[in-house]
Amino acid sequence: MVKLVALYRMPEDTKAFDDHYESIHTPLVKKWPGLKRLEVARITGAPIGEPKHYLIAEMYFEDQDALQRALSSPEGKAAARDVMDFAGSLVQMFYAEVKE
Repeated sequence: MVKLVALYRMPEDTKAFDDHYESIHTPLVKKWPGLKRLEVARITGAPIGEPKHYLIAEMYFEDQDALQRALSSPEGKAAARDVMDFAGSLVQMFYAEVKE
């Protein structure tokens, strides 16, 4: 299993971010073909100091091919355009292999 991880830095307006993320972006992602699971977590603290990040989203797929198919699908492209519009400078994304 693999996952796409999106790590978002703290937005200036958390309410506007949350509203867009929940009402527009998440429904786009949930339409991705081959998506096994979507986990979203708001970061609430850090062991030392204030966290620099606000939210982490993890999208799980059977394998790397399934992930690539999702990203290249019309639904994946729509979500990519949306994330760049509302959070482009705030988000860092990476792939990870899940060890179970």
